[in-house]
Amino acid sequence: MEENKKSPSVGFKLCNQMQLEEFPDKFVIRSMDSESHHQDFSIGRSDGILNPQIGDDCFGTPIKVSTIFGIVGTIRLLAGTYILVITSRKEVGSYLGFPVFRVTSMKFLSCNTALRLSASQEKRDEAYFMSLLRTVESTPGLYYSYESDLTLNLQRTCKLTEGRTSKPLWKQADPRFVWNKSLMEELIECKLDAFVIPLIQGSFQTVQFTLKNSPAKITLISRRCMRRLGTRMWRRGANLEGATANFIETEQLLEFEGFIFSFLQIRGSIPLLWEQIVDLSYKPQLKIIDHEETPKVVERHFYDLTQRYGETIAVDLTDKHGDEGQLSMAFAAEMQKLPSLRYVSFDFHQCCGNANFDNLQLLFDQISDDVEKQRYFLINSEGQILLEQKGITRVNCIDCLDRTNVTQSYLARKVLNFQLHRVGLLSSTECISMYADIYEKFKILWVEHGDEISLEYSGTHALKGDLVRFGRQTVSGLIKDGMSALSRYYLNNFHDGIRQDAMDLISGQYTVSRSNPSPFELNGFESFSYLPVASALVVGGLTLTTFTLNQVGRHVHHFVSSILWAGLTAGAVAVVKANGRQFCSRPRLCHLL
Repeated sequence: MEENKKSPSVGFKLCNQMQLEEFPDKFVIRSMDSESHHQDFSIGRSDGILNPQIGDDCFGTPIKVSTIFGIVGTIRLLAGTYILVITSRKEVGSYLGFPVFRVTSMKFLSCNTALRLSASQEKRDEAYFMSLLRTVESTPGLYYSYESDLTLNLQRTCKLTEGRTSKPLWKQADPRFVWNKSLMEELIECKLDAFVIPLIQGSFQTVQFTLKNSPAKITLISRRCMRRLGTRMWRRGANLEGATANFIETEQLLEFEGFIFSFLQIRGSIPLLWEQIVDLSYKPQLKIIDHEETPKVVERHFYDLTQRYGETIAVDLTDKHGDEGQLSMAFAAEMQKLPSLRYVSFDFHQCCGNANFDNLQLLFDQISDDVEKQRYFLINSEGQILLEQKGITRVNCIDCLDRTNVTQSYLARKVLNFQLHRVGLLSSTECISMYADIYEKFKILWVEHGDEISLEYSGTHALKGDLVRFGRQTVSGLIKDGMSALSRYYLNNFHDGIRQDAMDLISGQYTVSRSNPSPFELNGFESFSYLPVASALVVGGLTLTTFTLNQVGRHVHHFVSSILWAGLTAGAVAVVKANGRQFCSRPRLCHLL
């Protein structure tokens, strides 16, 4: 077995509890950690200027004093600065022995007294930006630790040099997975390292169990990439740099008697240039963008993966007919130009359908040798590296949510069996599914993980959760999936444009500047002013048509009225359908690519 250096311990600890003092002219933030030597700082309420050298200055009696649990960062808009703070948290488990917290509420503190002096258009623009900040405050799936960097998987963490682990967490972090990377910049410039918390967006689930009188723990942690952050319909495929939408690194950890196993998988949108613009139809048409850079985009994407993870297997779960089939064929054609990479096409719906989750064994039979060759990461109780993961499986469907989560959970179960065999908890003829109570916990872990990832991208829980939990589709599961599908339709068409703008603003994809055109100039069509009118015409027309039809037996002229109202209603429906894209919520700030 391979041996290497010990797992490094984290030598830098962030402030984990702060006091927010509000004065008429400034906010003061003081560390409340016992034996803390961290400097306090203030931020002006009129100019938003950070002052890290306040010492023991007395500003009088604060208007309000409250407890906060972290500074997420700052953002400058047209009329001033806003500072985002964590107002509540929940401890959800531990990572490498250090507590992990989920953000349960955040709040922007405004330092924008100059707003009253702004022109009317600037006030309108600032009001829109502020509405986006309110959307950001309710961002789901944010996790952090005061003592451990959650952006790095176990294998990367164990390979850090001793000197690097003593540096602030933001210097250790992988910038791909730092949700607040853009927001931290001003705090870093002011050397407020003890207040700079790298947040990840994704999922953190953990479960403990006893197998053959031996306690063990499984942790599932996912890290969502910020390079092409967005919502389900407004961020598809890849950009010209090769970064893909909904790219997520998922790590499954198994801890047992001092041993820690780590198994990595990744998911991400098909790395072509393509889009699926909402237009009020249930399933908008897929469009592959014809671009001369497409081969380079695919090459850049997989080169990056190979450099980071080693040998990569691309598993494509899309359908082989219709729009999905065309996209899958285009993906396969590009992969043929990269002979060093293995591409596996598996039509999930055809092979599994509503039948049986275990039909995924057909896929596993194709890639099992590669998965075993790629291995997993393992350290012992002394921190010695016994085994390294040499490659990774990249799974995608269209959304990289439902089918992908089912498949990744299946691969994770197979690898978990390998790991339990290695430490002797299971014999070579046993598998985890033979222990019903433990297997149930494992399945729930992956169901909840899939729901959280889906909420962040689509706004609803994942579909096909039954396949993970029961291995088949149930009636209640079909009803739940139907409700989620309808919710996705509503959010995609009438809400996700605003969510996309909020993500572009907070991630730094869009920078607020007076030299930029107004967001209302970037999208001249006011969808929200037209949608209520169209809705009223359709609903009103249907109501009057129904009413007049009910009166036909009493008065003949009601028949003529019914025909008239039915014609007007049909006309309104035709107009709305023909201009479907214009009636949907559209992003204002950034282009799609």
